[in-house]
Amino acid sequence: MKLAIVGVTGLVGQKMLEVLDEFDFTVDQLIPVASARSAGQIVHFRGQSYTVIEPGQAVDLRPDLALFSAGGSVSKEWAPRFEAVGCRVVDNSSAWRMQENIKLVVPEVNAHVLNSGDMIIANPNCSTIQMVMALAPLHEKYRIKRLVISTYQSITGTGKDAVDQMNNERNGVDGVKVYPHRIDQNCLPHCDEFLENGYTKEEIKLVNETRKILSDQTIGITATAVRIPVTGGHGESVNATFYNDFDLDEVRTLLNNEKGIVVEDDPFNNIYPMPINTQNKNDVFVGRLRRDESLPNTLNLWVVADNLRKGAATNAVQIAMYLKEKGWI
Repeated sequence: MKLAIVGVTGLVGQKMLEVLDEFDFTVDQLIPVASARSAGQIVHFRGQSYTVIEPGQAVDLRPDLALFSAGGSVSKEWAPRFEAVGCRVVDNSSAWRMQENIKLVVPEVNAHVLNSGDMIIANPNCSTIQMVMALAPLHEKYRIKRLVISTYQSITGTGKDAVDQMNNERNGVDGVKVYPHRIDQNCLPHCDEFLENGYTKEEIKLVNETRKILSDQTIGITATAVRIPVTGGHGESVNATFYNDFDLDEVRTLLNNEKGIVVEDDPFNNIYPMPINTQNKNDVFVGRLRRDESLPNTLNLWVVADNLRKGAATNAVQIAMYLKEKGWI
């Protein structure tokens, strides 16, 4: 198994190495890849040191599998080149997610859509992954009519420079700035770029990707995405209206029975999901389950997960494991 990690020096790339080791994924030859700026750096994996190389050098090594987390422009340029030498690509950027012939996969939800001919596979947006994990069993049982989503997203979703900005602000240091405003002690209703309709790209990802993963273009979805000064993970307040009525105890049972979901729903004893408790965990945590008393067949839920883990690295590695189990890599 010759495995390339493209974007290995970034937050997600480093987390991929951790998850691969934790999941005991077979790696006979690790090929660490990054931009020319990072080439030559040393990364560590399973007690060994590796020198980071550029994408062109990695293609020449003809890896079996490449996990990409290096941004959309890099993926657009290099994923087809890896594919051309017979390498399967699991891409964590937004570059391929909405392309019609590319599968968008959360293994627990829709791994069944994959087949042996899929050479480039898209990893969904971090906010989408954790939400569809919670919604998929409910959609199957009650069928979702409409979703109203508000996100509370960790700065780690922006990358290392965002973490540096917040830490600098906390320490009174004038340094790198990736946000248009201060992030420490603040909330920015601004995740990704604004579009002509007034929504951000992050908000539109939640709309389009959710419909694609759940295979239902009829779901009405609206979202507001907010960046908050935490590093533990993303929180989401989800208001879901169903075509069919539900029983709250049955909802809890459905979620409890789903692999990868942990229900923390005992608010009277102060038990509910929080980003600080989900950091470095691979599960999706769901709580604050309650009826919306203003609308029929409507549920409020709170969904939290580590955006670098299940929202990115873990999901990509799980896709790789599925491909390996099928004998496709």
